[in-house]
Amino acid sequence: MSNPAPAHRVAIIGGGPAGLMAAEVIAAAHADASVTVFDRMPSPARKLLMAGRGGLNITHSEPAERFRSRYGAASGWMAAHLDAFPAAALVAWCEALGQPTFIGSSGRVFPKAMKASPLLRAWLSRLTELGVRLVPRAQWTGWTADGALTFLDGTTVRTDATVLALGGASWPRLGADGSWTALMPELAITPLQPANCGFTVAWSAPFRERHAGAPLKRIALSFAGQTVRGEAVITAQGIEGGAVYALSALLREAINRDGSARLQIDLRPDLTTEALAALLAESRRGASLSNFLRKRINLPPVAIGLVQEALHAGDSATPLVMLIKAMPVQLLAPSGLERAISTAGGIALDELDDRLMLKRRPGVFVAGEMLDWEAPTGGYLLQGCMATGVVAGQGVVDWLQSRQAG
Repeated sequence: MSNPAPAHRVAIIGGGPAGLMAAEVIAAAHADASVTVFDRMPSPARKLLMAGRGGLNITHSEPAERFRSRYGAASGWMAAHLDAFPAAALVAWCEALGQPTFIGSSGRVFPKAMKASPLLRAWLSRLTELGVRLVPRAQWTGWTADGALTFLDGTTVRTDATVLALGGASWPRLGADGSWTALMPELAITPLQPANCGFTVAWSAPFRERHAGAPLKRIALSFAGQTVRGEAVITAQGIEGGAVYALSALLREAINRDGSARLQIDLRPDLTTEALAALLAESRRGASLSNFLRKRINLPPVAIGLVQEALHAGDSATPLVMLIKAMPVQLLAPSGLERAISTAGGIALDELDDRLMLKRRPGVFVAGEMLDWEAPTGGYLLQGCMATGVVAGQGVVDWLQSRQAG
């Protein structure tokens, strides 16, 4: 006796966190649905695995109002989606997969395993139990004239609902390259740009040769009235690191507007300007500037190199105390999408209803970095992807139920 045909056929395009979460929500709500995840890569969630190599930061423990504000210009419309699947729900979801979590000293939340692979294995096992099917090496290429999904190998798939979760364009070798934008020319799509990225700086050759790869620890970065404490890294091309990423949206938009952005680095944020001035006023006793800054001000070689770089670049008239407390670094451009942690831009909010369904394509929902939002590192990126995956998945559930009732 043949098996009955599934009541609903649902396709998820993209096997990252947003797509997998949408698949879970739909399969859990509709045991009789056929839910298939199509992914262009040989295995799913490659960017999640990459993110988990240094300790998977899944979310943040700060209060909800502060949490929502991290999404900047998108915080208003993202708030409802984050409330549908808040940080506490993500933690409970991890725990239910047998992956206990802990809160770090910064308030960030991590699985105790500190890796993504155990979490992903448990997740894929759950999806298999729910009947979700994964099809790897399946590159989506658009729709036929009558609405069937098309793939690079020539196959077509008809569905009752579809979730697009193709990601942004950062780290394209992991699967998301932003090529989907060309498949939907009728939609308003904010251009994809690097987010949580480094920036290029025109370092002198001597500085680059001596200090590329050197970390700047216990510093404070300031731009446009915002100050962030943390760390950064000098690269051959410029500067990157956590403190830089936290200001990257402001810096990128300033560069887009003005052609460059002037970042300020406080090399000794633990000292007041007055205390530093008093130390600098002491006699060098014949010591070179480099030795004096190293011994008396406790600056590391890379920080001394920055001071010398500024002096040689024409800032000799700037008081030394101000170079140390507000080192000017001219940023010329964001690093490319291939090195950015995440992507800004995506499908405009006006193209979607409250369930994240495309207004121009009923039954097609969108989740994750395809949407026009960005957030800093610290757990906000994964939380945003998972939350929109939940909302899109629930949107599919409601859509199927309404069609069945009709």
